[in-house]
Amino acid sequence: MAQQHISTQCLHAGYAPENGAPRNIPIVQSTTFRYATGEQMGALFDLEASGYFYTRLQNPTNDHVAAKICALEGGSAAMLTSSGQAASFYAIFNIVSCGEHVVCSSSIYGGTYNLFAVTMKRMGIRFTFVDPDCSPEELDAAFLPETRAVFGETIANPALTVLDIEKFARAAHSHGVPLIIDNTFATPVNCRPFQWGADIVTHSTTKYMDGHANAVGGAIVDSGAFDWTRYPDKFPGLCTPDESYHGVTYTQRFGLEGAYITKATAQLMRDLGSVPSPQNAYYLNIGLETLPLRMAKHCANGLAAAEFLQRHPKTAWVRYPGLAGDPYHSLAEKYLPNGSCGVVSFGVKGGREAASRFMAGLKLASIATHVADAKTCVLHPASTTHRQMSDAELAAAGVSPDLVRLSVGIEDCADILADLEQALEQI
Repeated sequence: MAQQHISTQCLHAGYAPENGAPRNIPIVQSTTFRYATGEQMGALFDLEASGYFYTRLQNPTNDHVAAKICALEGGSAAMLTSSGQAASFYAIFNIVSCGEHVVCSSSIYGGTYNLFAVTMKRMGIRFTFVDPDCSPEELDAAFLPETRAVFGETIANPALTVLDIEKFARAAHSHGVPLIIDNTFATPVNCRPFQWGADIVTHSTTKYMDGHANAVGGAIVDSGAFDWTRYPDKFPGLCTPDESYHGVTYTQRFGLEGAYITKATAQLMRDLGSVPSPQNAYYLNIGLETLPLRMAKHCANGLAAAEFLQRHPKTAWVRYPGLAGDPYHSLAEKYLPNGSCGVVSFGVKGGREAASRFMAGLKLASIATHVADAKTCVLHPASTTHRQMSDAELAAAGVSPDLVRLSVGIEDCADILADLEQALEQI
């Protein structure tokens, strides 16, 4: 059968039930798995056989859902994590060690920025944050001999900058390092970063993939295309024997297609244990089945809300990549031709105080520390998700003090616009 379309993959990829087996991915709610002999289990611990022995490392439910996400992104291997933060951390820490360096777009989610600039800095990993709109020459100048990866977001949360993936991929590859892309807002329905040169993709599956605020989670997908063996001195963890697993060399045993994810599972998940529960993976799969339908509705409602806000006399500015005239509209047409997302960022005239009154006046939309939900929600990032950042850091991330992040849901569009209208009238 020819390659299935993504809407079909959302329903069928990752799990093919045999005759008489459960039609839906079953929840294997067990911490442990039984074997007849110690030798059989020992082969699993030595990575000489495939199978399951402890859910902290792998679980059938989780693996079926990871395989579905892998198919959606067009990757070679994938894993689930307990949160999007864990996915971002694992994706970097799997190949970057103390004393090494990462080039990162400055326009990223505040929690990710704090993870990189504060927590991982304490671990001896340095990050240089660059303007996503920098010139190729400015981007090239950010690299150091110790650089081991480049990181960015397809659509930044909440600045809604659209990353020029090809520009960042060219820079990364010219320096012999992979490009890691957080594709949370676009989802593989609207953008597949591997097609534009990215090497590793991460997701906060808590957002559009789950779509219903039911389960926190994350995912990492490897393209299998980056040749770690060309740079063994940069990536010894993948290219030299791992003494904690009896000297296995991941690239030799698992090839380019499986080395990165196998190492992340065998080392990081083993030692840090950021594993999602099988129940949460099951919820995630339910969300994935309707992802294309919901993304189409989110994008349609998001564009309508952005156009409404752009016309309204009480708004100071509006950012939405789908808007003609938006600074990132041309990049969105290139990388996101079928739509971007349902998130709209805008400023209310009157600044932070007016933004607070606007949000308090909403009746349909909820003030919530969440985004990319089936239900419309709203947040003031400078006071919440990005409150640890200085004014300079906020400016670099594209987060102004008056920025309101509106996550447009899949309610009837007329009701969403009516709610915005009555809340703005109260300012």
